[in-house]
Amino acid sequence: MSFVWATFYGSPLFFMKGYLHSIESFGTVDGPGIRFVVFLQGCPMRCLYCHNPDTWDFKAGREVTAEELAKNALKYKSYIKEGGVTVSGGEPLAQAEFVTRFFEILKGENIHTALDTSGVTFDPTSPGNVEKHKKLLDYTDLVLLDIKHINDAEHKKLTGHGNARTLAFAKYLSDIGKDIWIRHVLVTGVTDKDEYLYELRAFINGLKTVKNIEVLPYHTMGEVKYGKLGLEYPLKGLQPPETNRVTNAINILTKR
Repeated sequence: MSFVWATFYGSPLFFMKGYLHSIESFGTVDGPGIRFVVFLQGCPMRCLYCHNPDTWDFKAGREVTAEELAKNALKYKSYIKEGGVTVSGGEPLAQAEFVTRFFEILKGENIHTALDTSGVTFDPTSPGNVEKHKKLLDYTDLVLLDIKHINDAEHKKLTGHGNARTLAFAKYLSDIGKDIWIRHVLVTGVTDKDEYLYELRAFINGLKTVKNIEVLPYHTMGEVKYGKLGLEYPLKGLQPPETNRVTNAINILTKR
């Protein structure tokens, strides 16, 4: 993130810049309704099933100001008026100040805003960190929270990070009354074990603002990208979960 200074009628202004990976102008799977979806560059996690390794490097993307990005999104206002705008990644919370400014502009235009995140940057022990996240959430209508694995040790194997911050962020969202959609990638032999699914369900039951739970079956579509980037695909040969395992996960996580 950086700042660009300019002058407007003799008064100095600054425009916050962030690193953009790509946009999707007609998204239908990242929140309610038709959405303008922004994919930001940069992610501290290294999920074994990541299908966008080209988003890892923070500075590999295109620099853009929040104002420019908002202007682009608002071109589609007539299409997204019943949906909104979603910021994904990478990890959007790694550019929290940039997203805050972007969402601030959108809320001024009555656009619904959603954040697709793992919550990995949230530190409940740091007042400054909590305040930074709160400022962003003040302009956020919905959080799509990716809980990669409910078991801390397995989460670290899967992503390179423990899950304490993700779970703390989920509880914080619940405490402040922010709507949550839980997302969970079902990976054969990794996250699809019943013991983990029941443990995840118990955790979700303790949250007060969960509006939806999505089970996302693991897929291999990212393998081609790894080859193009000269990277070895970590889960080479692993097959997507069988239909009955997906149904089982949906039943455990969503059926009351």
